[in-house]
Amino acid sequence: MDFEAAFTAQLEELKAQGDYRIFANLGRHAGQFPQARNHGQDGSGQDEVTVWCSNDYLGMGQHPAVMCAMQDAVVECGAGAGGTRNISGTNHYHLKLEAELADLHGKEAALLFTSGYVSNWAALSTLGARLPGAVILSDAFNHASMIEGIRHSKADKLIWKHNDHEDLDRQLATLDPTRPKIVAFESVYSMDGDIAPIAEICDVADAHGAMTYLDEVHAVGMYGPSGGGIAQRDGVADRITLIEGTLAKAFGCFGGYISGSAALCDFIRSFASGFIFTTALPPAVAAAALTAVQHLKQSRTEREAQKHQVQRLRAKLDAKGIPHLPNPSHIIPVMINDSVKCRIIADILMSDYGIYVQPINYPTVPKGTERLRFTPGPLHSDADIDHLVGALSDLWSRCALSRVAA
Repeated sequence: MDFEAAFTAQLEELKAQGDYRIFANLGRHAGQFPQARNHGQDGSGQDEVTVWCSNDYLGMGQHPAVMCAMQDAVVECGAGAGGTRNISGTNHYHLKLEAELADLHGKEAALLFTSGYVSNWAALSTLGARLPGAVILSDAFNHASMIEGIRHSKADKLIWKHNDHEDLDRQLATLDPTRPKIVAFESVYSMDGDIAPIAEICDVADAHGAMTYLDEVHAVGMYGPSGGGIAQRDGVADRITLIEGTLAKAFGCFGGYISGSAALCDFIRSFASGFIFTTALPPAVAAAALTAVQHLKQSRTEREAQKHQVQRLRAKLDAKGIPHLPNPSHIIPVMINDSVKCRIIADILMSDYGIYVQPINYPTVPKGTERLRFTPGPLHSDADIDHLVGALSDLWSRCALSRVAA
């Protein structure tokens, strides 16, 4: 077989469909987020751009206290962890961070992973594989990491309609009451920005004796009085069996985690291959994340400023008739609904206006629902928002895109 030809043919097909991804070559300026330098595809560019699609939602990745904590820990501990958690890799900062995360969610324990993807994959695959006869009931819009974990577990799977607790109830009612049942869902769904009815889902799960598995990666740090997520905001965190989160979004660092009972976390620690055989987070990363979690537990300044800028951007888009999905979260999807146009508009925004936003195409979203996903934060200025909306309005006219009535 001509492997190179096979690779090339499929890549060309992806390009023709408008779904080929091109990564921007950016250099971030510490202390100047959301500004960055666009080096261009050949590395020779020097253009300044404003980043509008970062998941560093609150700019904590460049917070002085977070950067200082990382620098101090590098001097103290060195660069790497030195091994898996089981073989010389566990550091005091790992244990302190796990205790802080358990406290954040009101749980007995927490367990760190190398990413949010790995924490979902490892936890769900372990639960499904090691609970005899388990059935996992997965929301239809769950993230790829959850889907992969469920698939790898080889447990029986049922998919319930997105955010539809009545459909979940119907499907649970068809199962043998004695079988272990796991209801897996997210709080904030990152592409549409909608939020799950957690209390209603818990009511259904409780009625059928099911455990609840909640992915809060796009909510931790963002919602609740101390940044514990939507479950904390809604006062239902105690009803969730396992809360999964990330350190790489609102906390501005890297890594993932689960939190729950001491027995649950020890169970995952002891049996999950994605934990056992993976080198631990560098201590400096854990120290930085610890500082970020502690800061956002005490400070609401970043969250309040972020909410204000989200509201301002939505109002400006409405005034210009730029279509965006209505939702109660911090995520603003501006709908293009065409993969090729989505890529072209993103390229023009970068080259002509100094605005960086990555087009969101298939397979991240279904074909025909392509979009630009904006995540305004507390460090975006009013002038940044005005420039963005003006650029989008220009392009809507140039590309003859439909507007909505103001």
